Parts: sequence; C-alpha cells; structure tokens
Amino acid sequence: MKFVKRALVAIAYVGAATFGPNLLAEQMQSSKEAFAEKPVIYQIFTRLYGNKVDNNVPWGTLEENGVGKFDDINEQALNALKDLGVNYVWYTGVLHHAVVNDYPELGLVSDDADVVKGRAGSPYAIKDYYSVNPDLATDVTRRLEEFDALVQRTHQAGLKVIIDIVPNHVARNYQSLNAPEGTIDFGANDDTSVEYARDNNFYYVPGQPFVVPSSVDYVVLGGRSAEAVDGLFDEFPAKWTGNGARSPEPNIGDWYETVKVNFGVRPDGRFDFDTLPASYNDTPVDEVVAYWNARAVPQSWQQFLAIAQFWLDRGVDGFRFDMAQMVPVEFWSYLNANIKVQYPDTLLLAEIYEPHRYRDYIYRGRMDYLYSKMEIYDALRAVMEGKSGVGRLREAYESHSDIDSHMLYFLENHDEQRIASQAFMGSGEAGLPGALTALLLGRGPVMLYFAQELGEASDEDAGFGKASRTTIFDYWGVPTQQRWMNDGQFDGGRSTESELKLRNIYQRAIHLLRAYDLSTWDTNFVSALDIDGSDQVLAFKRCGPEQCLLVLANFATTNLDLSLSESIRALISDSSQVLNSISGQPAPKLKGSMLDLPAQSVSVWLTEH
Repeated sequence: MKFVKRALVAIAYVGAATFGPNLLAEQMQSSKEAFAEKPVIYQIFTRLYGNKVDNNVPWGTLEENGVGKFDDINEQALNALKDLGVNYVWYTGVLHHAVVNDYPELGLVSDDADVVKGRAGSPYAIKDYYSVNPDLATDVTRRLEEFDALVQRTHQAGLKVIIDIVPNHVARNYQSLNAPEGTIDFGANDDTSVEYARDNNFYYVPGQPFVVPSSVDYVVLGGRSAEAVDGLFDEFPAKWTGNGARSPEPNIGDWYETVKVNFGVRPDGRFDFDTLPASYNDTPVDEVVAYWNARAVPQSWQQFLAIAQFWLDRGVDGFRFDMAQMVPVEFWSYLNANIKVQYPDTLLLAEIYEPHRYRDYIYRGRMDYLYSKMEIYDALRAVMEGKSGVGRLREAYESHSDIDSHMLYFLENHDEQRIASQAFMGSGEAGLPGALTALLLGRGPVMLYFAQELGEASDEDAGFGKASRTTIFDYWGVPTQQRWMNDGQFDGGRSTESELKLRNIYQRAIHLLRAYDLSTWDTNFVSALDIDGSDQVLAFKRCGPEQCLLVLANFATTNLDLSLSESIRALISDSSQVLNSISGQPAPKLKGSMLDLPAQSVSVWLTEH
C-alpha cells in the first residue's frame, strides 16, 4: 500500500541489532534450503485478471465494467503462468475489503462510499480477515470454497500461493462475519474512553466524532451516485487513521478509509512489550517462540497470528506483508517465528522502504525477503529514464550485497507506474534493459506484475485510479490481458504480434535464470575499462562453479560502439549468445575490438570462467 508513502504520519520505531558473518551464512543457507528454487513471483490483481468485459466506464459499477472471478483463473491460465517460468502467484485483493456493492444473500449492505476509495474499494482496507471478497465469487455463499478450489488448481499446476496480510491497518468498518468460534473481533473489547491501552486494538480521539475528509479536487464516486453519499460516517469516538494521522478529521491524502492497529506502541513511541535480545538473532525459531511464550504480548499480536494460521491451514504458501516497517520488528519476530515452527516452507515477504532497518527485519524479524525499492527499483528507473548513469545501479547493488539473496527485485507492482505508460518508458520494449536487469542481476527473488510481459500501459483514468498505474480501486478491464486471455483460453489468441514477442523475451529470460540457478551464482560488475563507450551500458557477470552469464544492457536510446578489452573480446568470441532482447535480430557482432550494441537492448552470453 503506497498512497502517500513518502509523507507518512507514523509512529517512529527504534531498535538496532548487530549481525556477524556466521549468522549471515546460516541465514542464507536456511533460505536456500527452504526455497529450493529461486522464487519467481507473478502478482495477479485478482479482480482484474479474468475480467472479460471491456466497457471501461470511469467510476463504472460491477454490472457496467464487470469483474474477474476466482473461477476465471482456470487451468489454462495457470499452465500458461507455469510455462512463462513463474513458481509463485501472489493473488492480490483476495481478502474481504470494503466495497460499494450490496450482497443481500450474505446480509451485507454496501460499505459507506464516503470512506471507500473508488467503487470497488482498496484491497488494503480489509473488512474481514476470515473471508474473501464476495465480488470474486460466482456463488457468494460459497466464496471460501471457491478460493480453496483456486488454491488447489494453483498447486496442481505446480505453483504456490501468496496472499496479503495488512497488519498496520484495517477498514474503518471492520467486522468479521466468518471468524472461527472464540475469535475476538478487532476493537470489540477496546476501552474507547482512552487514547491508548496496550490491549486496545485501535488508537482513539476520546470524545470527538470522526469527520469525513473533503477536497475541492475530489468527488465521491465521481458524482455518479449522489444518493450513496452524504459526507457522514458514524464513528464515535474517532480512531487514528491508518497512516498514523491523529486528527478526528484526516486529510484527503491520508489513508482515511482505514484505521491504525495498535501493536503495543504508546503514542509517544515507547513500547509496552519486551524487546528481543540480540542473542536471539541467530537462534533456532523454536527458541524465539519459547521466548515470546514466556511473556505477555499485546492482543493484536495474537489476533494476527490466528489470522495467519487460518490461511496457512487452507493451503496458502506465503504472505506479502503490507507496509511492514510501520509495525515493530518484535511483532514480526513473534509472528514469523511461530509461522516457521509450524510451516517452515512458508515464504515471508515484507514491503519495506527503510534501508537502515533491512537487516533488523531479516534477522530479528525473521523475514525471508524484502522489497529492494529504494535501491534497485529507484536506480533502474533513474538509469532507464536517462537521469543517472549505470554507476548508480552498481552502488545500489553494493549497498545491500551482503543480504542480496534476501532482496526482491521488480520493476512493476500495483503501486508503481507501468513501464509502458507514457509517464515511464512509453513501451514495453523500451523498458527491457531495466526489466531484464531486474530479472538477472541478483540472487534473491524476482517479481512481475500481471500483463507486464505484454506491455500493458494502463493509459486511462478508471475513476479513483488514474492513468499510468493499473487501478486497484475500480471495476475495470485490462486490454492487453484481455487479448492474451482470449475468452478464457489464455493462449494469446487475440494478442498483437508485439505483445507476443515481448512475452517471449520475458519467458526466455525467466527460463534462463531458472536453468542456471542464479540464486547461487555470484554477481560481478565488469569494469568500465573492459567495456568502454558509455555510462549507459551495464555490464555484469553471473558466475557459477563452471560457467558465467555475461550480460550487456544498453540503456541508451541510440546504438553504441563499445571498445572491449582483450579479455572481454575473448569471452564473447568463444561464447554462445543465449538471449537477445531485439526479437528476430542477430547477435551483436564483434568488429575487431568494437562491439555494436543496439539501442535499448540486452545481450546475454554463456561463457566459461
């Protein structure tokens, strides 16, 4: 979730730890054993992925614009993903979140549009952690069974399932209708007369009602359904807003559709729980569990552990934790150690944007993987847009080279602008140097966003969602995905030639990184003295026990004549090219000491040491 991430109003958490080389080696070996294959994660925005309706009316209803269902992600869809080379599917927007839609079969009336972003609602305003979004079910009374069937289909295709857990905040109108017996609903036992109590689930503004934010630049539901809008939402006393805003009337830019969950952190930032001694950073997880079992922990910690166990028991293989940095690392130690004791192969991925805390979240927090947004993504984008030379990429990699096997590389997700959008590169082909570098550079997992491999541009305003990012708030159809889907065949039968060529390049690159087990191969940047000609060419080698992949990525918009050292010339002349991003074109040719590298291209050679 990243609506205003760089301007968060949040509690500051403190805490540092020291990590030695022995621990680093043990963590990397443990990660390798848990995940036998390098995770290649494909993020599906579930509501949009299988939608066949292409009306695309801004602020349109479900009836006007359609919605994808669990059943639409059929055997053909999953086999096509397996063929692409992915091994994990992150189903985004699965949990029941606030929506502007009635479900009389369930006794559910529409959520209040004044505190819902868009008509279909944000997937990060969870309304019921023990159920799934009824929009996604063919038979809403059997929605959990339909999700279970999707998990089973995914496993039968040889893929694993990731879903979101969003611990920092929930929807303002959170109410579970499907919780197991004995479950305490969030806020049910809170003392609302005080701002804070350790076992309250929420923070309060005692004695003051919540006030719906407003702005001259925003009209709820685009003004299309005035009868559903009155500018009021009944909440007394007001709760703190999800991003930490403490006013009873948050700003329109705040996460006003959500409320912040209390994890035992006082309003002044002090902790109401024991901190984890540094000696536990390298102990087995069962010892960490024993440490927490011997101590009282805030109620919210226990509630989220029960939620994680509920979904793991249903066959989910991993979690992507939203805005993990906004929750204290001790909670992650408690949650993740408990998960790993019961389900050791669970993949745990954290969205985090604070590089100085990375190692703390890996070692104390027991995360498997973290976003490399502030380093690799930001550096790739700057180089792709011609704002920096490739030296920035080398610096970004070196900044976390000691934990590279724990870092997730990506160029698209639901928060980021599409590569092919006019706001970024303008086409999928122009983005290939960055996209293939993201796939081939590191030892950790990689991620693609659905239709990235087809060059989706997302160039229309959908309502609350705006052009350049595929909307996560609206009912909508995604054109390139619909052409690939081909009325449920998922064979590209209506895709354009350029879309199919682009997908083929992604497929070859993914199969390359899987074929050579790049999770174990070292990364070495080639000196500028060996490849001289432009600071827009990134050259690096991925080396295993006997062979290397030499990667040359030209980010420049023009062809470049590169002057090669004798050693690099010998490598290329004695090697076979295994990937060329310029579809249908021959490999770049050596002319003496010069190599002509096409504009915005990537060439990969398989070499000997």
